[in-house]
Amino acid sequence: MHTSSLTCALIPFQGFLGSLESSSHSCLQWRNPKRTCSQKASKPYITAQLELKPPPYPLNSLEPHMSRETLEYHWGKHHRGYVETLNKQIIGTELDGMALEDIIILTYNRGDPFPAFNSAAQIWNHDFFWESMKPGGGGKPTGNLLQLIERDFGSYKEFVKEFKLAASTQFGSGWAWLAYKANRLDVGNSINPRPSEEDKKLVIVKTPNAVNPLVWDYSPLLTIDVWEVLIHSMTHQIF
Repeated sequence: MHTSSLTCALIPFQGFLGSLESSSHSCLQWRNPKRTCSQKASKPYITAQLELKPPPYPLNSLEPHMSRETLEYHWGKHHRGYVETLNKQIIGTELDGMALEDIIILTYNRGDPFPAFNSAAQIWNHDFFWESMKPGGGGKPTGNLLQLIERDFGSYKEFVKEFKLAASTQFGSGWAWLAYKANRLDVGNSINPRPSEEDKKLVIVKTPNAVNPLVWDYSPLLTIDVWEVLIHSMTHQIF
């Protein structure tokens, strides 16, 4: 019988160089954008509508851990709503035509985000969330990723324990993340949540609402959506 669970998904995005499985972890780097953002409309841009990406598997393929009905509702309604809202928010502004990651970073505004941030970050988070699961996935990783987990958490078992704890203790809507923390103590557009910790290591962080590790210049590797309908059924099926 096939099972579904979260497994590491490395999605290409701004600043992330190299793969944990194909290169040494010394290649993990993150470039620090130096842009600013305002809510004022700028000169006309060519409108580039963002599109709703489907999950990379049939909607019923994660059953019994996530039903087709749940995925249709979560992806087909909520995820779709964020895409439609963001397209309306950015049309005719300086954000129109930008990459989704740039919109997220520019609109975070040190924790006092502009209106487009929630929609943009929720789109990215959900795209990443769908990629973090696959039918028959999960289990203990291998290669460089396992080495980093054992180095930074002591063991895979301890990592699983800490990751589940982060997800189950995030109050209300939010996310739990496994991320790579690069050497970026001064990000500029945000406040680093762990400025005193050693850099260049894996960390587990939890974030409220739409916030994700991109705003701290971290490289996300795995996430779980702490959505009220899902948390009870999924935290026991991740690994």
